[in-house]
Amino acid sequence: MSEFIVGPMNNLLWGDGQLLIYVLLFAGVWFSVRLRLIQLREFTHMFKLLKKEGKSDPQGISSFQALCTGLSARVGTGNLAGVAMAISLGGSGAVFWMWVIALLGMATGFAESVLGQLYKVRDSHKEFRGGPAYYIRLGLNQKGLAVLFSLCLFLGYGASFSAMQANTIAEALNNTFAISTSTSGIVIAAVAGVIVMGGFKRIARFAELVVPWMGLAFVATAVIIAAMNFTQLPALLLDIVLSAFGLTEASAGALGAAIKSGIQRGMYSNEAGAGSVPHAAAGAAPKPNHPVAQGYIQMLGVFLDTIVLCSCTAVVVLLAGVGSSGEIAGIGVTQYAMSVHFGDYGDDFIAAAITLFAFTSVVANYAYAESNLHFFHLDNKWGKGAYTALYLCMVVWGANASLKEAWNLADMSLGLMTMVNIYAIIQLTPTIVNLMQDYADKRRAGKDMEFRRSEVNVQGQVAEGVWKD
Repeated sequence: MSEFIVGPMNNLLWGDGQLLIYVLLFAGVWFSVRLRLIQLREFTHMFKLLKKEGKSDPQGISSFQALCTGLSARVGTGNLAGVAMAISLGGSGAVFWMWVIALLGMATGFAESVLGQLYKVRDSHKEFRGGPAYYIRLGLNQKGLAVLFSLCLFLGYGASFSAMQANTIAEALNNTFAISTSTSGIVIAAVAGVIVMGGFKRIARFAELVVPWMGLAFVATAVIIAAMNFTQLPALLLDIVLSAFGLTEASAGALGAAIKSGIQRGMYSNEAGAGSVPHAAAGAAPKPNHPVAQGYIQMLGVFLDTIVLCSCTAVVVLLAGVGSSGEIAGIGVTQYAMSVHFGDYGDDFIAAAITLFAFTSVVANYAYAESNLHFFHLDNKWGKGAYTALYLCMVVWGANASLKEAWNLADMSLGLMTMVNIYAIIQLTPTIVNLMQDYADKRRAGKDMEFRRSEVNVQGQVAEGVWKD
């Protein structure tokens, strides 16, 4: 399968064709222009909305829980193994292009999350569900395309992504503690099974409890390392910028590798445009109760994931003297870099960090794919049981698969999802712009911020009983 399907598809999307890189850059620029640089213009408003904690509807999760759920999927191997991979293939300049795709991706993430909120539905348990399949069907009335996205989602988040995250956990534990990958796979599947069988709200609660603390611990560690090496920071930053344009001796001739690796790994890390995070956004009952509020919250998630956490990993790796090797490398590089700074403690810390980072992604991945069972009328005991069994089997398989095999399958799944989602959100741009304007007008006038569907011109139709008329 890898030789005849996965390989050629990845070559088109990521390799010689680089189709996905151009599509993502176009989407980032498109929404940055159409939304008037909302990621810069309204930067502080993202943080202000987090203070408005609570839920506008008891059947939804809070904005903070939605943010943590989105981050639990984003914050994973892309932040630790992915950054190391980008640097090993593209050098320090890849970090700059990760920043670029993150800034552009903030606007794309805003757009898709607004749509996830607007076109959400209530499932058989009266909980909110939504995502690209829902806004493609309700907003564009293209059921065939919605089915295609859902199938790509199941292949990606329901199968290969969780396998890839389990692969990284198993590798880290095997490198540090000599725990067999088979044992790791079984334990990961068992613990994940206990959490995911509690449903979306238990997953959101788990994310709310774990994600903030693990993120703060990692940032604090990177700050300590930076402080220990503060005299090297100016030269490091200059090298990142110059290498991004092939202007240093070490980066000469490697400009293409820096751009490709940085964008590919940055996109994989923050997931902006992939159509994954709208599932978390749709589950929220935000305050104020307006689709745009959740757009701001998930835009903040892109910033925290790539600009903050990926930069922390880059600092750790580059200050350890790790540079471009031209060969694929995973979590072992980050473990080595941390051991340079802290000895054996650093190796243990990264093993613990990647276990938590990747495990939260394993759990959130389940929630994203499970949200689409309602789309196929399979959100019942048998449908959920079959999906859960497949998901857990893929976790066990992934722990024992090769690094290249797991990453390649994940790349193909992510690429296909992204192509479908970008097409959809570009088509729904008028609705996104109208919603943003409605939110801005009400905020400026000091009016009630609640969204009413009769006040905004939106494409297609929204679900009955979700929004007030």
